[in-house]
Amino acid sequence: MDLPLVYHSDYVAPLPEGHRFPMSKFNQLYELLVADGVAYSEQFHTPKLPPQEWIEQVHTSEYVQAYCEGTLDTKAQRRIGLPWSPALVNRTRTAVGGTILTAQLALSQGLACNTAGGTHHAFPDYGSGFCIFNDLAIAARVLQQLNLVRKVLIVDLDVHQGDGTAFIFQDDPSVFTFSMHCEVNFPGTKQKSNLDVPLPVGMEDDAYLQTLAEYLPNLLSEFQPDLVLYDAGVDTHAGDRLGKLALTDTGIFRREMQVLSTCVAAGYPIACVIGGGYADDLKSLVYRHSLVHRAASEVYHQNRL
Repeated sequence: MDLPLVYHSDYVAPLPEGHRFPMSKFNQLYELLVADGVAYSEQFHTPKLPPQEWIEQVHTSEYVQAYCEGTLDTKAQRRIGLPWSPALVNRTRTAVGGTILTAQLALSQGLACNTAGGTHHAFPDYGSGFCIFNDLAIAARVLQQLNLVRKVLIVDLDVHQGDGTAFIFQDDPSVFTFSMHCEVNFPGTKQKSNLDVPLPVGMEDDAYLQTLAEYLPNLLSEFQPDLVLYDAGVDTHAGDRLGKLALTDTGIFRREMQVLSTCVAAGYPIACVIGGGYADDLKSLVYRHSLVHRAASEVYHQNRL
């Protein structure tokens, strides 16, 4: 068996020329993984559109309906930062389906990776920061509803706090939210995760990895989740436009190896999403996003999952 990966060609929807969000990174990531021999095309699972009631496990039906039908007001659209289109609705729902499928595959095979996902700024009744529906929260809720898991640990290492996810699960002891993020960065108003680790601007590889090692193993042994959802944002990189931390490519790869091998060695299934990444050099950005899949492939074979 090979590492299960999840991709859909609908992960890309057209955006206006020059838009800040690097939409084409999703299909380029798929192409790079195949071109570099990290994966072959038959290894990828194709997600289906999730039923609307799955999305409404987390989001209000008013918000879901208004977004899907294109009747969301201009101010709410602006807060999301992505211009509405039917293609974007389809893309958003498909990516949510991808994270749910990734989580299911992780449960059956120990480890799985999506090639999109990590929309952690989406709240129950509004979207924010390029995030429309919160795929991590929806996957956690759906798997609980299907009685596949009871306890879920969300490890969010995107450079920005997972504020939407923290808010959604603030009164839910069955989901533990852990966010390690740059302190002085978006969102301006932070929510309260179960564990927040704010990092100073400019933090480099070794200090970052040491900080992570102080928390993750203890968290796993104390909470003992049935599933870990991992947001592997690469906007922690020194070259990221929106990041403010100073990790290198090597540092990010070491981080992925650390998270994945810690979870897998302790027997906790882990599902990965790619999270944020914003760089002018798209090729470098896509390579950074591929590091979690490269690390996952190594860990998967080392542990003969």
